[in-house]
Amino acid sequence: MVTPREDWLKLTEEGTLEPDLPICDPHHHLWDRPDNRYILEDLLSDTNSGHNITSTVFVEASSEYRQSGPDELKPLGETEYVYSNSGMQGSTDVIAGIVGHVDFTIGERAGEILDMHIETAHGKFRGIRHASPWDASPDIPAYRRPPKGLLGDSKFREGFAQLQPRNLSYDAWLYHPQILELDGLAKAFPDTTIILDHIGGPLGIGPYADKRDEIFPQWQADMAKLSENPNVVVKVGGCGMVTYGFDWHLQDTPPTSEQLAERTAPYYMWCIEKFGPERCMFESNFPVDKASFSYNVMWNAFKRMSKDFSASERASLFHDTATRAYRLS
Repeated sequence: MVTPREDWLKLTEEGTLEPDLPICDPHHHLWDRPDNRYILEDLLSDTNSGHNITSTVFVEASSEYRQSGPDELKPLGETEYVYSNSGMQGSTDVIAGIVGHVDFTIGERAGEILDMHIETAHGKFRGIRHASPWDASPDIPAYRRPPKGLLGDSKFREGFAQLQPRNLSYDAWLYHPQILELDGLAKAFPDTTIILDHIGGPLGIGPYADKRDEIFPQWQADMAKLSENPNVVVKVGGCGMVTYGFDWHLQDTPPTSEQLAERTAPYYMWCIEKFGPERCMFESNFPVDKASFSYNVMWNAFKRMSKDFSASERASLFHDTATRAYRLS
């Protein structure tokens, strides 16, 4: 991960567009690491940068784990940390939902640990992300280093089956060659809400560098097939990650919202076309995407991109899909 550069981000500053439009940011992280810190104070600095952020959802980041005890219980430390730092601003519950981690490959016993997360988060626990991004190339980062074919593994699916009885959702994080694996999982569990992170991970580095014209149509076809599953919704964002190959972080100045909207629209608008606004939600993915642009510029780009949608469609994209998918009050 590229560490955000605050001085560089300030080289592109804009006024906030439509500052009253309600927004639920359904994807951000918190961590307190020696080389990269993004705590509640930093989140509030971003969410207070001009847009009307009414609530957020934290998504697991392999951080603040318990230092002792059984390995399968260590991720509870992250849920404990986020709940204790979830923050209130006046009457606004800043982090309204928490998505944690459970290793589903322990099978049916995952249910017991899900119950512990639910108890720990005191009503804020909404789901699990057991990430599965895998690629044969050593040039592609492997978050959590999952095995190939994780989503089809029988023990993983045994653990996954513990979500629906607890009204919990699943956040899927994978790379674009794996989208049809998620299609298989969605078909096997049609009653479980699956939230696909970062538009399905279209890679643009390593063996995928300079192949956007080749990869894009295949990504389109696979996303169109995935959209046939009514239990799948999509987080529209994530193109600020350096693995997507847009290389904004290498520019002398960050992109403007006009530039950002123009470059990302082919991906984002395809998702909205196929899934519909009622199954799409704009996301920040901060601080990961902060390597490429600021929070204010990013939401301006989303607003520019969606300006021709109806009021109800925009309400879905910016707020309602997220609050419905994550069961937020």
